[in-house]
Amino acid sequence: MNQLSLPTSSFEFLKQLKQNNNREWFAQNKEAYQQQLELVEAFTAGLLNLVNTHDVIETSTAKKALHRIYRDIRFSKDKTPFKTNWSGNFKRAGKHRRGGYYFHLEPGNTFIAGGFWAPDTPDLKRIRDDIAFDSSPLKQIINSKDFTTTFGALEGEQLKTAPKGYPADHEAIDLLRYKQFLVRRRFTDKEALGPDFLNKASDTFKSMRPFFDYMSDVLTANINGEED
Repeated sequence: MNQLSLPTSSFEFLKQLKQNNNREWFAQNKEAYQQQLELVEAFTAGLLNLVNTHDVIETSTAKKALHRIYRDIRFSKDKTPFKTNWSGNFKRAGKHRRGGYYFHLEPGNTFIAGGFWAPDTPDLKRIRDDIAFDSSPLKQIINSKDFTTTFGALEGEQLKTAPKGYPADHEAIDLLRYKQFLVRRRFTDKEALGPDFLNKASDTFKSMRPFFDYMSDVLTANINGEED
Protein backbone atom coordinates (compact mmCIF):
# COMPACT_ATOMS: atom_id res chain seq x y z
CA MET A 1 0.00 0.00 0.00
CA ASN A 2 1.19 3.51 -0.79
CA GLN A 3 2.55 4.90 2.45
CA LEU A 4 0.51 8.06 1.87
CA SER A 5 -2.74 6.17 1.37
CA LEU A 6 -5.37 6.46 4.04
CA PRO A 7 -5.09 3.37 6.24
CA THR A 8 -8.21 1.39 7.10
CA SER A 9 -7.43 2.10 10.76
CA SER A 10 -8.12 5.82 10.23
CA PHE A 11 -11.75 4.99 9.41
CA GLU A 12 -12.00 2.29 12.08
CA PHE A 13 -11.04 4.83 14.73
CA LEU A 14 -13.75 7.21 13.50
CA LYS A 15 -16.35 4.43 13.64
CA GLN A 16 -15.41 3.68 17.25
CA LEU A 17 -15.47 7.38 18.11
CA LYS A 18 -18.96 7.72 16.63
CA GLN A 19 -20.17 4.94 18.94
CA ASN A 20 -18.36 6.42 21.95
CA ASN A 21 -18.51 10.15 21.40
CA ASN A 22 -17.67 11.26 24.92
CA ARG A 23 -14.65 12.74 26.69
CA GLU A 24 -14.04 9.70 28.90
CA TRP A 25 -13.65 7.27 25.99
CA PHE A 26 -11.55 9.76 24.05
CA ALA A 27 -9.19 10.27 27.00
CA GLN A 28 -8.75 6.51 27.32
CA ASN A 29 -7.99 6.25 23.60
CA LYS A 30 -5.90 9.38 23.22
CA GLU A 31 -2.83 7.41 22.16
CA ALA A 32 -4.79 5.67 19.39
CA TYR A 33 -6.08 9.07 18.27
CA GLN A 34 -2.55 10.48 18.09
CA GLN A 35 -1.39 7.49 16.02
CA GLN A 36 -4.21 7.93 13.51
CA LEU A 37 -3.73 11.69 13.42
CA GLU A 38 -0.10 11.20 12.41
CA LEU A 39 -1.17 8.93 9.55
CA VAL A 40 -3.78 11.44 8.36
CA GLU A 41 -1.18 14.22 8.62
CA ALA A 42 1.14 12.19 6.36
CA PHE A 43 -1.69 11.82 3.83
CA THR A 44 -2.44 15.55 4.06
CA ALA A 45 1.23 16.43 3.55
CA GLY A 46 1.30 14.26 0.43
CA LEU A 47 -1.87 15.90 -0.87
CA LEU A 48 -0.47 19.37 -0.17
CA ASN A 49 2.68 18.53 -2.14
CA LEU A 50 0.63 17.29 -5.10
CA VAL A 51 -1.67 20.31 -5.15
CA ASN A 52 1.36 22.57 -5.14
CA THR A 53 2.38 21.03 -8.48
CA HIS A 54 -0.67 22.58 -10.18
CA ASP A 55 -1.52 25.55 -7.94
CA VAL A 56 0.19 27.85 -5.44
CA ILE A 57 -0.94 27.12 -1.90
CA GLU A 58 -0.46 29.48 1.03
CA THR A 59 -1.02 26.72 3.61
CA SER A 60 2.48 25.65 4.58
CA THR A 61 2.05 22.42 6.54
CA ALA A 62 -0.35 19.53 7.02
CA LYS A 63 -0.80 20.54 10.65
CA LYS A 64 -2.06 23.96 9.60
CA ALA A 65 -4.34 22.42 6.97
CA LEU A 66 -6.06 19.92 9.26
CA HIS A 67 -9.07 20.94 11.33
CA ARG A 68 -9.32 20.17 15.03
CA ILE A 69 -11.35 17.12 15.98
CA TYR A 70 -12.93 19.01 18.88
CA ARG A 71 -16.38 20.44 18.14
CA ASP A 72 -17.51 23.93 19.15
CA ILE A 73 -20.69 23.04 21.02
CA ARG A 74 -21.40 26.44 22.61
CA PHE A 75 -24.29 27.28 20.29
CA SER A 76 -25.20 23.79 19.09
CA LYS A 77 -28.04 21.53 20.17
CA ASP A 78 -25.73 18.60 19.42
CA LYS A 79 -23.46 18.40 22.46
CA THR A 80 -21.26 15.54 21.28
CA PRO A 81 -17.73 16.83 21.87
CA PHE A 82 -15.89 15.36 18.87
CA LYS A 83 -16.18 15.37 15.09
CA THR A 84 -16.40 11.94 13.50
CA ASN A 85 -14.41 12.89 10.41
CA TRP A 86 -10.96 14.05 9.41
CA SER A 87 -11.08 17.29 7.46
CA GLY A 88 -8.96 20.18 6.32
CA ASN A 89 -8.52 22.94 3.80
CA PHE A 90 -5.82 24.50 1.65
CA LYS A 91 -5.75 28.26 1.14
CA ARG A 92 -4.59 29.51 -2.26
CA ALA A 93 -1.75 32.04 -2.16
CA GLY A 94 -2.12 35.63 -3.31
CA LYS A 95 -5.09 37.97 -3.43
CA HIS A 96 -5.66 37.19 -7.11
CA ARG A 97 -6.17 33.48 -6.48
CA ARG A 98 -9.70 33.04 -5.16
CA GLY A 99 -11.49 29.89 -4.05
CA GLY A 100 -10.68 27.35 -1.36
CA TYR A 101 -9.92 23.62 -1.35
CA TYR A 102 -11.54 21.32 1.23
CA PHE A 103 -11.28 17.60 1.98
CA HIS A 104 -13.58 15.54 4.20
CA LEU A 105 -12.68 11.98 5.18
CA GLU A 106 -15.45 10.00 6.90
CA PRO A 107 -16.83 6.47 6.67
CA GLY A 108 -19.74 6.62 4.23
CA ASN A 109 -19.28 10.34 3.59
CA THR A 110 -15.91 11.13 2.02
CA PHE A 111 -15.76 14.00 -0.44
CA ILE A 112 -13.41 16.52 -2.01
CA ALA A 113 -14.88 19.99 -2.35
CA GLY A 114 -14.07 23.59 -3.08
CA GLY A 115 -15.45 26.95 -4.02
CA PHE A 116 -16.90 29.99 -2.30
CA TRP A 117 -18.65 29.19 0.98
CA ALA A 118 -19.53 32.68 2.18
CA PRO A 119 -18.94 35.43 -0.39
CA ASP A 120 -19.29 38.84 1.21
CA THR A 121 -21.84 41.27 -0.21
CA PRO A 122 -19.48 43.10 -2.62
CA ASP A 123 -18.06 39.81 -3.95
CA LEU A 124 -21.50 38.30 -4.42
CA LYS A 125 -22.62 41.41 -6.33
CA ARG A 126 -19.55 41.22 -8.59
CA ILE A 127 -20.31 37.59 -9.40
CA ARG A 128 -23.98 38.25 -10.06
CA ASP A 129 -23.25 41.34 -12.16
CA ASP A 130 -20.88 39.33 -14.34
CA ILE A 131 -23.41 36.52 -14.74
CA ALA A 132 -26.17 39.03 -15.54
CA PHE A 133 -23.97 40.70 -18.17
CA ASP A 134 -22.87 37.46 -19.84
CA SER A 135 -23.50 34.05 -18.30
CA SER A 136 -21.89 32.09 -21.15
CA PRO A 137 -18.33 31.89 -19.70
CA LEU A 138 -19.56 30.32 -16.45
CA LYS A 139 -22.08 28.10 -18.25
CA GLN A 140 -19.37 26.84 -20.57
CA ILE A 141 -17.27 25.78 -17.56
CA ILE A 142 -20.01 24.09 -15.52
CA ASN A 143 -21.47 22.37 -18.60
CA SER A 144 -18.09 21.05 -19.76
CA LYS A 145 -17.54 17.30 -19.86
CA ASP A 146 -14.74 17.40 -17.28
CA PHE A 147 -16.85 19.42 -14.84
CA THR A 148 -20.03 17.35 -15.16
CA THR A 149 -18.11 14.05 -15.04
CA THR A 150 -16.18 15.11 -11.93
CA PHE A 151 -18.71 17.18 -10.00
CA GLY A 152 -22.10 16.68 -11.60
CA ALA A 153 -23.44 20.17 -11.06
CA LEU A 154 -22.78 23.39 -9.21
CA GLU A 155 -23.91 23.26 -5.55
CA GLY A 156 -24.64 25.80 -2.84
CA GLU A 157 -27.46 27.64 -1.10
CA GLN A 158 -29.86 29.49 -3.37
CA LEU A 159 -32.48 32.17 -2.96
CA LYS A 160 -36.04 31.03 -3.65
CA THR A 161 -36.72 34.14 -5.69
CA ALA A 162 -34.67 36.50 -7.86
CA PRO A 163 -32.06 38.54 -5.96
CA LYS A 164 -32.90 42.20 -5.56
CA GLY A 165 -31.91 44.26 -8.58
CA TYR A 166 -32.01 41.39 -11.10
CA PRO A 167 -34.98 40.52 -13.34
CA ALA A 168 -36.87 37.36 -12.43
CA ASP A 169 -37.05 36.40 -16.10
CA HIS A 170 -33.30 36.67 -16.71
CA GLU A 171 -32.06 33.78 -18.86
CA ALA A 172 -29.50 32.87 -16.14
CA ILE A 173 -31.79 33.34 -13.13
CA ASP A 174 -30.88 29.84 -11.93
CA LEU A 175 -27.26 30.99 -11.52
CA LEU A 176 -28.15 34.43 -10.18
CA ARG A 177 -30.06 32.85 -7.27
CA TYR A 178 -26.92 31.20 -5.86
CA LYS A 179 -25.57 32.57 -2.56
CA GLN A 180 -22.75 30.02 -2.48
CA PHE A 181 -20.80 28.54 -5.37
CA LEU A 182 -19.55 25.07 -4.45
CA VAL A 183 -18.33 21.93 -6.18
CA ARG A 184 -18.03 18.47 -4.67
CA ARG A 185 -16.98 14.97 -5.66
CA ARG A 186 -17.98 12.05 -3.47
CA PHE A 187 -15.98 8.85 -2.94
CA THR A 188 -16.90 5.43 -1.59
CA ASP A 189 -14.99 4.03 1.38
CA LYS A 190 -13.25 1.61 -0.98
CA GLU A 191 -12.11 4.50 -3.16
CA ALA A 192 -11.03 6.62 -0.19
CA LEU A 193 -8.94 3.82 1.27
CA GLY A 194 -7.54 2.77 -2.12
CA PRO A 195 -3.91 3.21 -3.17
CA ASP A 196 -4.69 5.88 -5.76
CA PHE A 197 -6.96 8.11 -3.67
CA LEU A 198 -4.20 10.67 -3.08
CA ASN A 199 -3.86 11.23 -6.83
CA LYS A 200 -7.64 11.24 -7.33
CA ALA A 201 -8.03 13.89 -4.64
CA SER A 202 -5.34 16.07 -6.21
CA ASP A 203 -6.82 15.61 -9.70
CA THR A 204 -10.22 16.61 -8.31
CA PHE A 205 -8.77 19.86 -6.99
CA LYS A 206 -7.07 20.40 -10.36
CA SER A 207 -10.44 20.03 -12.12
CA MET A 208 -11.68 23.03 -10.13
CA ARG A 209 -9.16 25.37 -11.73
CA PRO A 210 -11.23 26.61 -14.73
CA PHE A 211 -14.04 27.46 -12.28
CA PHE A 212 -11.60 29.13 -9.85
CA ASP A 213 -9.83 31.02 -12.64
CA TYR A 214 -13.14 32.42 -13.88
CA MET A 215 -14.19 33.49 -10.39
CA SER A 216 -10.75 34.95 -9.66
CA ASP A 217 -10.94 37.09 -12.80
CA VAL A 218 -14.39 38.33 -11.83
CA LEU A 219 -13.46 39.08 -8.23
CA THR A 220 -10.08 40.73 -8.78
CA ALA A 221 -10.76 42.92 -11.82
CA ASN A 222 -12.23 46.42 -11.96
CA ILE A 223 -15.00 47.57 -14.30
CA ASN A 224 -12.43 47.93 -17.09
CA GLY A 225 -11.37 44.32 -16.73
CA GLU A 226 -8.02 45.26 -15.20
CA GLU A 227 -6.58 43.77 -12.01
CA ASP A 228 -7.45 45.77 -8.90
